[in-house]
Amino acid sequence: MRGYRRLKADGRLATIADVREMLTNTPLTGVPGRASALIFGAALSNAELAVRQYLLIRVALGTLNKALLCSLGRPEGMAVHPLPREWRAVVGQRGFRVRRIRAALVWQAYIVTLWGYGVVSIGRRVLESLRSMSGPPGRRLGRYAYFDRITARNLPQPGADGRSHDIVTWYAQWPGRVSPLDTLCHNVQGAAPSAAMGLPVLAMPSPIPPRMSPGGLCRYMGWGVAATALAAFDILRGRWWHALLLSEASIAVGARAHAPAELARDYLIHNSGWIYRPLWTYEAERAGSRVTFYFYSTNCETFKRPDGYPVQANSWQVTNWPLYVVWDEHQAGFVRRAAGRRANVQVAGPIWFATTALEMPSVPTRSVAVFDVQPWRDAGYASLGLADEYYTPVTVNHFLLDICGAIQRRGGVMVLKRKRKIGHWLHPRYIALVEQLERQEHFLAVDPDLAAVRVIERCQAVISLPFTSTALLGRALGKPSIYYDPHGIVQKDDRAAHGIPIVTGMDELNAWMAAHLGPPANVVEPVTT
Repeated sequence: MRGYRRLKADGRLATIADVREMLTNTPLTGVPGRASALIFGAALSNAELAVRQYLLIRVALGTLNKALLCSLGRPEGMAVHPLPREWRAVVGQRGFRVRRIRAALVWQAYIVTLWGYGVVSIGRRVLESLRSMSGPPGRRLGRYAYFDRITARNLPQPGADGRSHDIVTWYAQWPGRVSPLDTLCHNVQGAAPSAAMGLPVLAMPSPIPPRMSPGGLCRYMGWGVAATALAAFDILRGRWWHALLLSEASIAVGARAHAPAELARDYLIHNSGWIYRPLWTYEAERAGSRVTFYFYSTNCETFKRPDGYPVQANSWQVTNWPLYVVWDEHQAGFVRRAAGRRANVQVAGPIWFATTALEMPSVPTRSVAVFDVQPWRDAGYASLGLADEYYTPVTVNHFLLDICGAIQRRGGVMVLKRKRKIGHWLHPRYIALVEQLERQEHFLAVDPDLAAVRVIERCQAVISLPFTSTALLGRALGKPSIYYDPHGIVQKDDRAAHGIPIVTGMDELNAWMAAHLGPPANVVEPVTT
């Protein structure tokens, strides 16, 4: 926090984001021409990019942010963090002092640790295959799609009306899905079998089936011995990237050990893991599978500033997914600007993601659905290394109070759905305000796990904090829908709004409310402290 306050006082909050941007664009010069097909397989032509992507998610996000902030928060502070030589130089160029010898030793220890993890991963996969071979044959999956990195909330959970607004159900009814399919599989272990649009929905431990044929297992074990030895030898001669990705390669080689018909016809990965494309996806694609990267959210773009659009943050320019599935043409434009004009993009309309079987409480006809972005505690927010301060209690609390006041003065009900449950990271000032509002007659907070669709369906209009995807859901469901910016920070013509009107300040909000809820009624003024 001391380091964060120092950057803020100096007007340099963008420094951490600038470092991350420079790392994103700094190639690892030793990798091209020295990457082994034994480790990278089908990804060999993208070896340097795959290594850079992997390092960005493992060592260049939250942990690096904290290390840099801590170095600024100590007198004569110096940063120590596991980074390759080229990236340590970048950090130094941005004004951070680096303990070079200690950082180099930490980096070497990190690489040796990942080599050990890779060896364990290979052994674990061999044991899993042996166990599956000795057990009863599993259920025949036929042609199947696989959902990676999802949770129980992303599985079908029909309500009383039989509907479920989850990603699996969305995919089952999507005209653009792979067809025909016999099964839908996912990574959520322990989940009971279910169904979506008549298709069985089953758990599967990993994207690549663990059970190999005896011949395939022998080839896999032979590869494991050779890859382990190569990665260990290459640590000694400075080719650390093979040890770095040994565990990732252990999954990819498992894909090579299977016949193409045993792999999923479609692998689906969502935009929470946007930077790193796993090595196994290259093998699956070469075997004829489709690899689909889908957006469950549209709040990905960096806000426009008064002087124009800044560089897009969060390393989107290094993504290289075979297929991007997006909500609309606005998001398709974002992908092509970030990942390149030749990116393969398919527009699918609003994409459901998470849901619950909880029932939506009854609300009056004159209700407005409100969607915010909960502010994190100060320490958690600082660790994100953001260039701007927007999703803070100053903005979010003001957003809630303005809207609540405008709705209550018209005799309506404000129905608040928070974005998600974030536990102890939730800012106490935000908690206090919501608890205060809940004691008022014209305010209702619903469970964050409820699908946004169900909330919007019960309400007359929709107000969202820029630039959450709920505004687009409201428009798709035929409801009046706006973004509300209480401070006037958001530019009216920001393309990140996807054509949704941006309302700024109380005068504009009251005018919009008058058009959709009517003039103020003779009601008690709400508390606005």
